[in-house]
This record gives sequence, C-alpha cells and structure tokens, in this order.
Amino acid sequence: MRMRRSISRSVAVVGGSLLLAAAVAPIAQAQDAKQLYDKQCVACHGASGKGDGPAAKALKPPPVDFAMALKGKSDADTSKVIKEGGKAVGKGASMPGFGAKLSDDQIKTVTEYVKGLSK
Repeated sequence: MRMRRSISRSVAVVGGSLLLAAAVAPIAQAQDAKQLYDKQCVACHGASGKGDGPAAKALKPPPVDFAMALKGKSDADTSKVIKEGGKAVGKGASMPGFGAKLSDDQIKTVTEYVKGLSK
C-alpha cells in the first residue's frame, strides 16, 4: 500500500513538473527571441522592426520594414535571409547572414519574433 502511494506521489510530482516546464518554455523562448533580436537586429531594423534602428541611415540599401517586406513570405524565406544574408536571396549585401553566429533553433526563434513584429 505504501509503495502505491509513493509511486502515485512520484507520478504526480513528475507530471506537475512537466506541466510547469511546458508552461514556462514558451515564456523563456519569447525572452530568448527578444534578447537575440535586441543583440543582433535592433541596431539596423529598430525595436519595432520598422527599419529605423540607429545604424539604418548609414546602410545602402536601408534595412527593411518587416510589415512591408514579410508580406506573403514563408518562415523558410525569412529564415534563409537571417541565416544567409540579403545577398543570398537577391537583396542588399548590407543584411549580413547570421548562420555562423546563430544555431538553426535560434534562427527559427528570431524568425518567429520578426514575423510577430510584422503584424
């Protein structure tokens, strides 16, 4: 009988931990996405993705406003630009590729964040 209670408690603790982890993961991922964006993108694209960051005026061509540039673009299209840079997709070379700096998971996270800014 005691063994059943012990097992039941263990299952409850593990289940509760999994539920907590599942609830916290999206919040942590959103924070990570914002931190990555702030570190790698905000200087050119600006905090709201309008292409108005502090470095934007010095760039030719200027950074894009995500609301305009991402219309009709898939996540794969956006990820490719982030990973390989503008030149890889026929755009300006002033957009560097981040494939050497960011993992594929980080690029996916930034892609989702940037798509959110475009709305």
